[in-house]
Amino acid sequence: MKASEKIKPISSSFRDPSGTVFYQDGLIYRTVNFEYKEYYDHLINSGLYDQLVKLKYLIPHKEIKIRKKDKDIYKIIKPQKIPFISYPYEWTFSQLKDAALLTLAIQKLSLKHDMSLKDGSGFNIQFVDGKPILIDTLSFEKYQKDKPWKAYGQFCRLFLSPLALMVYQDATLGRLLRLYLDGIPLEIASKLLPPSSYLNLSILVHIHLHARSSRYYADKPESGKQARLSKVTLAGIIENLNSAINNLKWKLKKTEWSDYYHFSNYSSSAFEHKERIFKHFLKIAKVKNMWDMGANTGHFSKIAESFGIRTIAFDSDIAAIEQLYLDCKNANRKLILPLFVDITNPSPSIGWESRERLSMIDRGYTPLVSALALIHHLSIGQNIPFENLSNFFQKICRWLINEFIPKEDSQIKKMLINRRDIFTLYTQTNFEKVFSEQFILCKKTKLKDSLRVMYLFKQ
Repeated sequence: MKASEKIKPISSSFRDPSGTVFYQDGLIYRTVNFEYKEYYDHLINSGLYDQLVKLKYLIPHKEIKIRKKDKDIYKIIKPQKIPFISYPYEWTFSQLKDAALLTLAIQKLSLKHDMSLKDGSGFNIQFVDGKPILIDTLSFEKYQKDKPWKAYGQFCRLFLSPLALMVYQDATLGRLLRLYLDGIPLEIASKLLPPSSYLNLSILVHIHLHARSSRYYADKPESGKQARLSKVTLAGIIENLNSAINNLKWKLKKTEWSDYYHFSNYSSSAFEHKERIFKHFLKIAKVKNMWDMGANTGHFSKIAESFGIRTIAFDSDIAAIEQLYLDCKNANRKLILPLFVDITNPSPSIGWESRERLSMIDRGYTPLVSALALIHHLSIGQNIPFENLSNFFQKICRWLINEFIPKEDSQIKKMLINRRDIFTLYTQTNFEKVFSEQFILCKKTKLKDSLRVMYLFKQ
């Protein structure tokens, strides 16, 4: 790599003076600046890096030779590329919980090698092959004797607070992390949590009393002497946080969509036919990656996985996506990434200059989108015209598997039972006409014992 080539950092990398993440020729690299040299060398030479990589706790990297070093750059590393970047506010309860437990496990190992995580951010974690992994190689520093864990407050804001709110109040409150990128302020979390949460000793200490202490010393900074903590005491705090996270349980409740396949209006022959058509369309498209929009509990995502297709499964039902994540985790499914995303209001580009955390669309173009039993929910349920839907899909994919459900179908009759039917353009003829303006219609098959029709489009 030529050191003289201009480095263009990715949008979320500017805050860290230790090194810059950048793209070149579609590959991702990271500089290690000289100011981080001591910590980087200790990470490598202490054996911590090798142990974390072996456990698949930390993303592996290779050191890249450069012809001429910049005066500020000590090394350039090439980390393993992440297939798709997701954010904590798109994760289910169990995903956020597993990411929290991983962070604590890494901190415990770090202390044994006289190192410590300087960050406790969920944005440093990604899901690869079904499991969380730390992607911030420069998140380590040398352990400082008798000093508190620098990342403790951030960990409580970004992990413990949202998890507690998801358990005690509502599982969708993890989305508050979209508003608070550095984590839900403890004072706000404390106010939102119910009185019953005070009976949980860990929540009492790490959220309620922590919030009160922070508020008290914020007004009296001169009196806030930093506590001296031995390594044994610090390890005890980490273990207590680990127990607190482990003990948080969200009782998964069935919803209309998490139990959809048991109560759908497909006959067994129609559903089997739908599966055969879907597999046939996958064979035609021959893709390695796809997005399953309206994935529900992931039945068709799992079929795609059987074809070796890496699938991002999006759904706006938190219970359905939680169920899919747990199913994938228990079955060791590595190619499906479930995400809690409402495609009518997807994650926007936010943060500094609205580029620090990218929108769902900005994070990737996918070869294929599967949108089964979805169009009627968007068109009739959300009043989104076919033209808008077609334009949206045209921006994000080359192949599109679609399903049209006519008004005579019992599901749509149910949707319109208390509404005036203003959807005069919701017809199969108009659907085909509009989508054929952006795509080429490759295949069209009516389901057996059903009024529904499956489509395969291609740009």
